[in-house]
Amino acid sequence: MIYSFALNKHANIRYRDAVCRLSRYELQSMLKAMGVDASITEEEAGGADFLSFDCRELSEAELNRLSHHSCVSFMAENVSGLLRPLSLQKSLYLPEDLPEVLKYKGKTSVPFTRMMIHMAHSVSSFANAPFPVTLMDPLCGRGTACFCALMEGMNAIGLDTDQKALREAGDYFGRYLKYHQLKHAVSRRSETVGRASLPVTEFVFADSREHYQQGETRSLQLSCGDTALVPALVRRHPVHLMVADLPYGIQHAPQSGQKPESFSQLLRRAIPAWKAALLPGGAMALSFNTLTLPRHTVMSLLEEAQLVPLNDDSYSHLRHEVEQAVVRDVIFAVKKP
Repeated sequence: MIYSFALNKHANIRYRDAVCRLSRYELQSMLKAMGVDASITEEEAGGADFLSFDCRELSEAELNRLSHHSCVSFMAENVSGLLRPLSLQKSLYLPEDLPEVLKYKGKTSVPFTRMMIHMAHSVSSFANAPFPVTLMDPLCGRGTACFCALMEGMNAIGLDTDQKALREAGDYFGRYLKYHQLKHAVSRRSETVGRASLPVTEFVFADSREHYQQGETRSLQLSCGDTALVPALVRRHPVHLMVADLPYGIQHAPQSGQKPESFSQLLRRAIPAWKAALLPGGAMALSFNTLTLPRHTVMSLLEEAQLVPLNDDSYSHLRHEVEQAVVRDVIFAVKKP
């Protein structure tokens, strides 16, 4: 059976040129995690971009899973060149507005963030887990990756040194839960790490009052502290996925007034900690600006930490231009089971 999926047009003209290619790799990884081996082609019809592939008939559950793809707007069966629309209900845990509403300068694109999450989830050992996985963003800023994960029914943990950004993320999510009348509880505590005390805000919520009363909940944990302290934050919530969009400048300036460090220095001390927080079989996705942080440097640091970077065709051609000073790439790596 031949399926054709239409793709959304991205607002960023420079990034739009790469959408088909990135979407194809994302779809391929999602299909592979479902045990479907298919050759995907990029097509254009009526001014719209499509991804088409031929495979066995997919179940309704499988099609609903694929409908979560970051850029798919329309799904159809291709019958002799004619498209028969598929009637689907996206089974998102929270509404799609969650990662979109909070706007700020430097925000990572939501479709790109969702692409990273889907591909990391697909290559992990937890792609078909019957329980909600937990995603951590160890450089979370205002929490776009965390909100994308929550929207899809995952638990999320965010860590950053920027107190203001974390406060904005927490205030926004609290308002969001109230606006959508979602039953929830908020708690605050401190985690002691050596001589440091990390403040933690945790939201526990559910998509319905019935699920909340039955204990079928999800959680968002936001913490302020250095990224190398992540193992101390996962004692209650083991991490299955680690997803981060690294800053695009040339150095990282901690908020504590310490001397700035280069990104390679930051990653050299952070990646081993990120690995320690990741469960065996878990996956990591790191995006970065290749003009300030070369791909081979990130690959080497992941290998030094004894993670396994994925470097075959599906994961080594994700480089794309975002703007004049940003040429972004993504590396996926897994922790050996």
